[in-house]
Amino acid sequence: MGYLKSRGCGTIKRRSRIDISEEILNAAIDGAKKTHLVYSANLNFDIINKYLDMLEEKGLIEKEGDLYVTTEKGKKFQERARDLKL
Repeated sequence: MGYLKSRGCGTIKRRSRIDISEEILNAAIDGAKKTHLVYSANLNFDIINKYLDMLEEKGLIEKEGDLYVTTEKGKKFQERARDLKL
């Protein structure tokens, strides 16, 4: 899991798997290399590899050459995830 430092008060908040997955899928909408996904989601390569494996298994993202691209199913997942956020 990744961590996100909140602004101002210096506390650290743990991001959910859904939040991290949504960030990866958003970065890959138009296609993105793994390095771009690492920086966009603020993760290291070990963690991003685990997420990419999971997202590929679920059919939410696919690899096209050296790019990862969000699938239609991944876009629907993003919409649902946004709707569920409070």
